[in-house]
Amino acid sequence: MSLGSPQSLPPDVHPIPKTWRRVFWIGLLLYAISIVLTALTANPHMFPTMILLGNFLVPVTFLTFLYERSHLSALTFPQLLLCLFYGGVIGIFTAGFIEPLLMSHGATNFLATPTSRIGFTTALKVGLIEELAKILAVIFVARRLHPRSQLNGVLVGTAVGMGFAALESAGYSFAIFLDVFAKAGASPFTQETLAIFVTVMATAVRSLLTPFGHAVWTAILTAVLFRESTSTRFRLTGPLVGTYLGVALLHGLWDNLPGLIPIPFVNLLPTIGVALAGIFILKRVWRNSLHRASLSAYS
Repeated sequence: MSLGSPQSLPPDVHPIPKTWRRVFWIGLLLYAISIVLTALTANPHMFPTMILLGNFLVPVTFLTFLYERSHLSALTFPQLLLCLFYGGVIGIFTAGFIEPLLMSHGATNFLATPTSRIGFTTALKVGLIEELAKILAVIFVARRLHPRSQLNGVLVGTAVGMGFAALESAGYSFAIFLDVFAKAGASPFTQETLAIFVTVMATAVRSLLTPFGHAVWTAILTAVLFRESTSTRFRLTGPLVGTYLGVALLHGLWDNLPGLIPIPFVNLLPTIGVALAGIFILKRVWRNSLHRASLSAYS
């Protein structure tokens, strides 16, 4: 799979502003229907649909929102959707292969939940591995993309990060469902209802946080990757390595700090702090990207 060159593809018309709202409300309605049907019918075949709708709702909505504001980019929306899917899958596969090799708990932590406390060293290792996995996915899906502008880097990185986050959250949702279902008690109704409720709540929290985690880190790193690249190849430079270490650190803090506070919801405060730091950096990168794109358009 390759994105190809925008010049070789038919021109794309940007969606009408605020299309993202329709995407969100229609997706939310479908997600609500899937929850009700799963709870009423207790049909296990509905559960994957419920998980996927819940975890891809925010990523697709946010990608639409961002695309509506990227009029200086030649990327088409179908290209970004390909980045979301293929980049997410490749990133998850790569991280899933590397983590068990470098971390002792990787192959056995099947039912771990996202609220499990992990040490800072472990969290930093996870950050280094997953940020590497995502940027390798970016390199693969964008290997034939031209031009590799900083603005295109932000868009491609956001899409890949969103795809990775959606699939990772789907895995967490499934693990949480199994964990709660096994501990809920003997009554099948109680087991299913409680497991679905907890899964929906966990999906909601992770979905709301999705735009501020993986999407931000991968967008920042990909923007620098594209800026440092030539028209024919990607380049490993000092700024790129420094940015990689920086986003890996943000990732590690994101995973580690909430575990230091044993109070539900209050432990989200450090996550909000890390999110604000990432958004501040991305906002500066975004403005610089638009400035560069404007200069390029009128040069």
